[in-house]
Amino acid sequence: MPSVRLEPAAPAHEVKEIEEGVYAYLQPDGGWCLNNAGIVLAGTGPVLVDTAATEARARRLRHVVDDLSPTPVDILVNTHSHGDHTFGNHLFERATVVAHRRAAAEMAEHGLALTALWPDVRWGHVEAGAPEVVFDDRMTLPASGFRIELIHLGPGHTAGDAVVWLADQRVLFTGDLVFSGATPFTLMGSVSGSLRVLDRLRALEPRVVVPGHGPVGGPELLDADADYLRWVRGLARQGLAEGLTPLALARATGPGPFAGLTDSERLVVNLHRAYAEERGAEPAAPLDVPAVFGEMVDFCGAHPHCAA
Repeated sequence: MPSVRLEPAAPAHEVKEIEEGVYAYLQPDGGWCLNNAGIVLAGTGPVLVDTAATEARARRLRHVVDDLSPTPVDILVNTHSHGDHTFGNHLFERATVVAHRRAAAEMAEHGLALTALWPDVRWGHVEAGAPEVVFDDRMTLPASGFRIELIHLGPGHTAGDAVVWLADQRVLFTGDLVFSGATPFTLMGSVSGSLRVLDRLRALEPRVVVPGHGPVGGPELLDADADYLRWVRGLARQGLAEGLTPLALARATGPGPFAGLTDSERLVVNLHRAYAEERGAEPAAPLDVPAVFGEMVDFCGAHPHCAA
């Protein structure tokens, strides 16, 4: 009988110091609902970038922040509306929650719908994010000791994406506008819009890029995601010309040159978005999310694994 090699369990989290007072909170392996967060130790109190999907994971993040700072989180920025970045907001009771106006509307609209996609996950007590402060294009946070800018750049991953930019340190927290070692996800956003966003992020000339999922890197992460999205756009044009559905095209093609990325089944949903745009749909125009997600499940032959 052949031996079976068991991979060691990934650690629940990693804390990476980027600059003095600036940390990336990483949840390996960056797959479904295993997002990253950011911590900036401003003089007025910590600024937190995103929370986590489950109560247990959000509490773990809170313990890390408490160990780093004697004062509670002052400002909590949600980079977008998805629950893996927002469901733990309620555990930071004294924080002022800030998000883009569109993200706030999406949080109210979708509520806890994410939990229904993975009913076996132990979500614990989670709540839909509810920002107290919203902004439109840009906002500078009142955080002493750091110049922290929020910049709306969507539609990309969603319609309400924002990045957190530390210009002096040239550190960029991107939320899910950037994935590292994982397949981008544009079901609620835009393939063409994501490519435009990546160009704008590149123009900032960041030194360090903290993605929404996966390891910290540099500007090369922007290039890698752009390569994938251009490939998807080209596939969509080919599929439309040949009369193939997104699901049929994904089955015929597979992950192609991007087989090394985790969650490669996202190709199905990304093709649906690319098809819609090639047919003239506006970026982030609504798609039938349950139906498209169902096609992705069909493509996998099983529900995508979520280790949250």
